Amino acid sequence: MIPELGYFSLTLAMVLSVLLCIFPLWGAHTGNLRLMRAAPSLAIGQFVFVLLSFAALIYASLTDDFTVSYVAYHSSSTLPWYYKITSTWGGHEGAILLWLVMQAGWTAVVAMRSQSLPWVLRARVLGVLGFLGVGFMLYTLLMSSPFERLLPYFPVEGRDLNPLLQDPGMIIHPPLLYMGYVGLSVSFSFAIAALLTGKLDNTWAKWSRPWTMTAWGFLTLGITIGSWWAYSELGWGGWWFWDPVENASLMPWLVATALLHSLSTTEKRGVFKSWTVLLAIAAFSLSLLGTFIVRSGIIVSVHAFASDPNRGMFILAFLAIVVGGGLSLYALRVSQVKSEGRYKFASREVALWLNNIFLVVATLIVLLGTLLPMIHKELGLGSISIGEPFFNKMFAILLVPFAILMGMGPLLRWKQNKWSMLQNKFALSAVVSLVATAAWLYSSYDVIAPITFIATTLAVWIFVTTLVDLAAKVTIHKTLGEGFKRLGLSYWAMVLGHIGLAFVIAGVTLTSAYSVERDVSMKPGETVALNEYQYRFDGVKTIRGANYSGHAGVVTVLKNDKQVTVLHAEKRRYDIGMQFMTEAAVDAGFTRDLYLALGEQLSQGAWSLRIYHKPYVRWMWLGGILISLAGFLVLGDKRYRQKSTKQEASA
Repeated sequence: MIPELGYFSLTLAMVLSVLLCIFPLWGAHTGNLRLMRAAPSLAIGQFVFVLLSFAALIYASLTDDFTVSYVAYHSSSTLPWYYKITSTWGGHEGAILLWLVMQAGWTAVVAMRSQSLPWVLRARVLGVLGFLGVGFMLYTLLMSSPFERLLPYFPVEGRDLNPLLQDPGMIIHPPLLYMGYVGLSVSFSFAIAALLTGKLDNTWAKWSRPWTMTAWGFLTLGITIGSWWAYSELGWGGWWFWDPVENASLMPWLVATALLHSLSTTEKRGVFKSWTVLLAIAAFSLSLLGTFIVRSGIIVSVHAFASDPNRGMFILAFLAIVVGGGLSLYALRVSQVKSEGRYKFASREVALWLNNIFLVVATLIVLLGTLLPMIHKELGLGSISIGEPFFNKMFAILLVPFAILMGMGPLLRWKQNKWSMLQNKFALSAVVSLVATAAWLYSSYDVIAPITFIATTLAVWIFVTTLVDLAAKVTIHKTLGEGFKRLGLSYWAMVLGHIGLAFVIAGVTLTSAYSVERDVSMKPGETVALNEYQYRFDGVKTIRGANYSGHAGVVTVLKNDKQVTVLHAEKRRYDIGMQFMTEAAVDAGFTRDLYLALGEQLSQGAWSLRIYHKPYVRWMWLGGILISLAGFLVLGDKRYRQKSTKQEASA
């Protein structure tokens, strides 16, 4: 009965979504305020019914209702309760329902938090969000329902959740990623609403920016945790493999990063208006493209769990409607858009625009490298591989000008700058960066490749120029306290974001250049050395979990004959499905990770082990967290909590 109520609730949500799509848009077109005022209630009602539907699926999973097809295929009675909840988005149908929860949730929050917007703009934003909700609800009800029954014949036990997903990282990674994906639909809706209204002024950019920052923050955090999950769960010691599904999340993030900077410029200077609208359309379009890549079955990946071409065609058709409609409306209106501000070449506007170009070029590189092998294969031309070396080389080329401009940006003023006023700051920052990098690397490593020195210097350059700009802004006031007090949260978000990226670049560079791995065969009592650490294999013990059994290799790590830690690397066999999984053991540190993976049992009591020493790998995830915090910090900025004037409210 509960699953039927879940399906019924989703149907009611679909009805409300259709009304949300029609009423406010028609009301805005005809000037009918009553229809426009219905939009917030419809949005909140839609969210309530979608949430009830999702709660019904969670209930079915927690109660082991194997008459529900989805529960039978993605859960089991032996699964811990928290992974039973996770199983509700561990398969295709549940993941799409999670997407709907996020979509409806964002729509409801926009409805409740946009009282300051003019009613016409507010109604159109909610109407566009309603249209997007209709598309995904129609897809779920017709082609991807998680509430189908297996009656009258159903299994007494489920097939269990994919062991790859039985990890704490996968409890929070998909919801965060979907929050980012779906959150970009708000930016898209603001852009389409502004095009429909015909008023591409600073107002829409101002009110779109905090929503975009929030979505970008969630997407950043989701990607960061996904990278950590791959590193800790898959047992190969890597954190990014340029997998098509990884690329599917990176592309909208790159464009959203460009969108954030473009929105800032449009809001403050009234320039790049048409470019900003195009980026808003592109960011959400790439989110939909990522959904198509993951859910269409055209790729095989540890991240992809769907293989139904018909579903893929539906998503592709919806993508064509959204992208085609958005670009068509853009083409009709773009001639009416005029920039207001004026600026010279040596200005912050130009630096931001150039970095926007680099971000878009990076996106196109990822798009080409991801789609070309698929298209090549679908056309019957055989299989081609575009892998890690291609992406690493292209991104290394783009990193140099991008990082230089990123460091220069905060020191530049709007409109125009005199080189004589900037050259001392740039020269000082460059010298400090070079000296600090040389002192750091040459005191730590014997061999330093030129590319490693350059990339590390760029990371230090971004860090130093950010601090130089902060010091300049603080010291112009009488006291440091007053200087810090006058800095808005948007500025602190910029500081956090830039410092976070500096950590990411340094972490990626140093762990790529100086990671060391060693495959060994060891018997109990034997010791091997790697860098300054000694690893003593103490043997293997039997382990038993809620739904798995296996072995754990026990390794004591010593440094200068003193114990550092004891690592327990596991090899698990899950009871249902008899699948084997490697659980790596990691001793995490600020400047290094000691990483151990247990292999197969060999002859004469020996076991194969893989040992890694990974310097500064944590800096990548620390940087990702700092960057995501930058997105959330903007929400507290008083500029985005101001009440509208009577003129705005009645417009």
